[in-house]
Amino acid sequence: MTGIAELLEAPGAAIEAEDDFDAVNALVRERGWGDGLPIVPPTAERVRGMLAYCDRPLDEPVAKIAPRYGEATPLRLAANAVMAGCEPRYFPLLQLAIEAMCEEPFNLYAVQATTHLCAPLVIVNGPVARELDINSGHNAFGPGHRANATIGRAIRLALLNIGGATPGSGDMSTFGAPSKYSYLAAENEAESPWEPLHVERGFPAETSTVTVVGAECPHNVNDHESLSAEGILTTIAGTMGIAGANDVFYTAQPVVVMAPEHAATVASGGFSKTDAKRFLQEHANLPVGKFSKENIERRLRVTWKERYANAGMDALVYTVQKPEDIILVVIGGAGKHSAYIPTFGATRSVTHALKRRDGQHARSMEDFRRP
Repeated sequence: MTGIAELLEAPGAAIEAEDDFDAVNALVRERGWGDGLPIVPPTAERVRGMLAYCDRPLDEPVAKIAPRYGEATPLRLAANAVMAGCEPRYFPLLQLAIEAMCEEPFNLYAVQATTHLCAPLVIVNGPVARELDINSGHNAFGPGHRANATIGRAIRLALLNIGGATPGSGDMSTFGAPSKYSYLAAENEAESPWEPLHVERGFPAETSTVTVVGAECPHNVNDHESLSAEGILTTIAGTMGIAGANDVFYTAQPVVVMAPEHAATVASGGFSKTDAKRFLQEHANLPVGKFSKENIERRLRVTWKERYANAGMDALVYTVQKPEDIILVVIGGAGKHSAYIPTFGATRSVTHALKRRDGQHARSMEDFRRP
């Protein structure tokens, strides 16, 4: 296995630059290597430090990132992690998230290149979220925690610099979105009345995982008045029933995020997670007549021909085709809010467990330390 020193000293592995913060950032802007914010200069010393928590061959790709299908080697990912401001112990989670979103069902090529405003959302579960202090509570999707901000930013820089998702060429999003800077949070397992997402998907509770979703930004669901499970779920379902979402036209997996107070009310009403999903699927709908004539004829009557070929204007169109396709997680702090996160539609979420190179589940980031 090639060592760090040899790789960093190989021809083309590094470029000479003035040892000055402003000069390096000017170079990054000139070459189109950044996200518009200042970066930490990825010096050989810093990249070497980032790789202290990598137990893989440094020059072997962990994945190929669309749309360019650039090889995401640990060395290249480490440079982007440095630029983003990551701590070295975050590095295994960055690799894991990149691996997961490069799985075929996720459809990263389309997520990266579409005119839609989606971005890969990363939901972290298990002990690693606590070990790295990944925020799952107040402001989990916002600023304030280094792990959330910099791991999410490192993912975006890798999608740009390795994957080629340059705005206006590789990334054709009409509007873009704030989530294209960083989009990562942990599930608030401690305050959830239900089993967490990774356990629901068949992993032991002590396993650490990431789940990636090709998602829009969260849409707030405000319900301070409902005192029953049915009331809160009705409000959430009403928010989900919208004509302009991609999910309506696909077998999609939108995300419903409940803050702990809403989740507690729903659970105390006797609803399991499965029950809540079933209620939401049945009630998140709108009549055919809410769609434009062109969308009815060119999309609904074509995509769901067996259901709407001859349907009248009062026939119901469902946001989600199957209850099990709803991703239901508990995230956030105090406050009677939930959130609805529509997706790109033509994408499936992927969950990967954090494992060492030998295939064993990692108990801690220390399992990845290089000898």
